[in-house]
Amino acid sequence: MSAPLRLGWIGCGTHANEMLLPQVTRHDVVLQAICDISQDSLASTGRRYGVAPENRMSDWRALLARTDIDAVGLAMGPQQHHEVGLAAIARDLPLFIEKPPAATSRQAQELADAAKARGVPVVVGFMKRYSTANRIAANVIHGPEFGATASFLGQYMTAPTYFAKDVDYTGFYLHHCVHYFDLIPHLMGEVATVSARRHELEPGKLLLHVDFRFRNGGLGTLVMGTHQSRGTPMEWWQVMGDHRRVEVRNLHEVRYFRSPPFKVSRGDATLADGEDTLVWEPNFTVAANEDHKGYHAILGDFVRAARGEKLDLPDAAAGARALALLEQAIASAEADRPR
Repeated sequence: MSAPLRLGWIGCGTHANEMLLPQVTRHDVVLQAICDISQDSLASTGRRYGVAPENRMSDWRALLARTDIDAVGLAMGPQQHHEVGLAAIARDLPLFIEKPPAATSRQAQELADAAKARGVPVVVGFMKRYSTANRIAANVIHGPEFGATASFLGQYMTAPTYFAKDVDYTGFYLHHCVHYFDLIPHLMGEVATVSARRHELEPGKLLLHVDFRFRNGGLGTLVMGTHQSRGTPMEWWQVMGDHRRVEVRNLHEVRYFRSPPFKVSRGDATLADGEDTLVWEPNFTVAANEDHKGYHAILGDFVRAARGEKLDLPDAAAGARALALLEQAIASAEADRPR
């Protein structure tokens, strides 16, 4: 039996403590050392995960210099992800970077190039691929029965209070929108062109309609915005093929529509395998540690990649691609701004 992966973690804020660390520590991992500029965050995270005081540090360079860690996780800001990520890659440390992996696609490409040159596995936190519902739907779409993808339709909304301090919507773009600029190519294939139209209801309340053309000729439209309540379902998407379509609603319901015959006049009407609609929903009454949002699964792949397994996962190149598509959409939306 192999020894646990010794993990160094940099960035111990709310997101790391509520979303990432609870899931990564369910795997065969020892949280060996942690780092944060906040002494309060270091103390509370250290107590929660049993990290000794001497292994709590405020300088990320000191953490990377340790000889008792096998891999590193980052949950900082995009600029820090780029700087610290390059330093970790230079030390040949497998790396998990919460999205976005950098502030710009150019910086993200630098990470991708460095990782490729040194053969260091880098996993970017695009957990939308790993949501149970999204994984089921993606596997249907990529299966031989579905055929070529023809269209994507979707919405991914949030509320104005969530990014209230980002008057130029930078936080909205980098921390919210970027997810779908990874998920959509994952579902539909390579993007040929992307453009966007914008409508600002009032300052802080932005609406975007993003249009895609895919290399296979397919079309896509994604609606995003900051003017809906986070107390309501925020997310829905559909991919259509020829006489088939898959829908995912609110990350918990999958519907797969085929081409059933009309049943109204048939006395032998029934539900036929291979024809009628399939529906999946999780059983939320099972163990509390089920994580249908996707963090547990993606961090599990990170642990396996850090141990040397070759996996299909959102790597640094995928991060650079997502940011490049996002930047194209932002530029198009800015050009659409009323003058």
